[in-house]
Amino acid sequence: MTPQPRIHLSIVQPAGNIHWMGLLDQARYFRFQLRRLGAEVTIAKNRLRHDAVNLVFGAHMGFDPSLRNSHTCIFVNLEQLGIGGAATAPAYLELLATSGVIDYDRANVSAYCADPADVPVAPLQFAPYLDTQDTGLALEDRPIDLLFVGSLNERRRAWLQRVEATGRSVTHFDAPLYGEERDHYIRQAKAVVNVHYYEACRFEQARVSHCLSLGTPVISERTPFTTVPEAFEDSVLWVQDDELEQFFTQDFDTSACLDAFRTGLERFRAQDPIAAYADVLAFVEGYGAVHREKVRRKLWAPECINLGSGKDYKAGWLNLDVLDRTQPDLVLDLADPGLQLPLQADSPWGGPLLLTEGSIDLINANNVLEHVGDLPTLMTNCLRLLKVGGEMQIEVPYEHAPSAWQDPTHLRAMNENSWIYYAEWFWYLGWYEHRFEVAQSCYLDARLQPCSKEHAQFMRVALRKIVTTPNERMVAQAMQPQIRLPEDDFQDELGAVHLRASLPAMPVVDIAASAAPAVARPAAVRTVDFSLE
Repeated sequence: MTPQPRIHLSIVQPAGNIHWMGLLDQARYFRFQLRRLGAEVTIAKNRLRHDAVNLVFGAHMGFDPSLRNSHTCIFVNLEQLGIGGAATAPAYLELLATSGVIDYDRANVSAYCADPADVPVAPLQFAPYLDTQDTGLALEDRPIDLLFVGSLNERRRAWLQRVEATGRSVTHFDAPLYGEERDHYIRQAKAVVNVHYYEACRFEQARVSHCLSLGTPVISERTPFTTVPEAFEDSVLWVQDDELEQFFTQDFDTSACLDAFRTGLERFRAQDPIAAYADVLAFVEGYGAVHREKVRRKLWAPECINLGSGKDYKAGWLNLDVLDRTQPDLVLDLADPGLQLPLQADSPWGGPLLLTEGSIDLINANNVLEHVGDLPTLMTNCLRLLKVGGEMQIEVPYEHAPSAWQDPTHLRAMNENSWIYYAEWFWYLGWYEHRFEVAQSCYLDARLQPCSKEHAQFMRVALRKIVTTPNERMVAQAMQPQIRLPEDDFQDELGAVHLRASLPAMPVVDIAASAAPAVARPAAVRTVDFSLE
């Protein structure tokens, strides 16, 4: 029996964006169904695994297509696409058109694929792990009559206002809620109201299936354009435009309505899309087998380094951190004075990699330097790693701002003079052939926008690696303690060759016996090792 491929679910999260959590429900559902079929499934945000087929959720929020050169990626589309649907960026449709895709609704496929048969459909239906029918509140005892979950636009707002004009109260959140914090309220509602966001009126499977799985009925708008998947036809209570006032005035919350709700929930629990997910798994396995032959197999030689991980993780970069719990690509401390380069390592996300001196184009250090114990060593190792012309982009709290000392782990604050040692006084740090120059510097306010010095909360600085000038190297030799002289090859009076430049500490080779003319050997020879290394 052929082993199932490893599958990794990767959820895209733009930095600081909370709405990525809206994709957790669907990723969890995929994980549940694929594990039922025997697949090994892991999940993370923003991180891709080199040793798995990556199912990417949320690529419409931004995804670097070049990552497909090093990782096997299939994109799960959960957006309503096509005429009257979501206004997605052309780059997202191009990504779907040139990649493997799994969709939740067949109606989306024509927006990016000429042959719908090339795209497997994974319906979102009953999730048994959410079912609370034995422990939840009875419908008639729930304190919330109607709950609306989702973003509001003018179309939805107008529909809900009509409901409230009948005397019904519609509860909705005043801030984004996801996961268990949101589900707690869904379980308290007699029903959730579903209203189409787009004029395309494509049915909102993700939201409705989740609510029904939690044991909460759904009352949904139905228009002539609403295409209803079979699993929801008899599970949802449908309200057409001309029925709205009559239903909420006379029918809602009656015993007949509650009985209809319970019947719909039972019908939904009977749905099982396992056959569709078996097709999805077969597609993943076949696509992965083909794509693995194309994926780069050589050592990963990263060109960009991000100092930090956790919330600062940058996909496609080498993310370094000293803490394993931040899930970096590699646990590595660049402030370690014993760092040996070249360094070969194995990253759990990026696979085998090689770090060499002079190989990096860009190092990002966002609010990192104020935490580092041995900053001169970190800056030295960064200088070693960068190519000539490569940059280290730095963001730090400004010395006179309250933000400089609000974190108890801060060891220092930075000001305009903090870069002198790495640029003008580089020789203090033992540097000789290369140094940094300040390529850019500006002050930032609390919103990280450029500002004047008196309003500064942070500083943004770009340090560029450059070759020192002959005059700068003369200054360094004058200020540094060591004498910089190359070792010279020489032949001593016995004819022994000393190759100190290319082979330091090489043992003296006695070639007197074969030398011509012969040289008389003195009674005692004292060998002096002139190597000063």
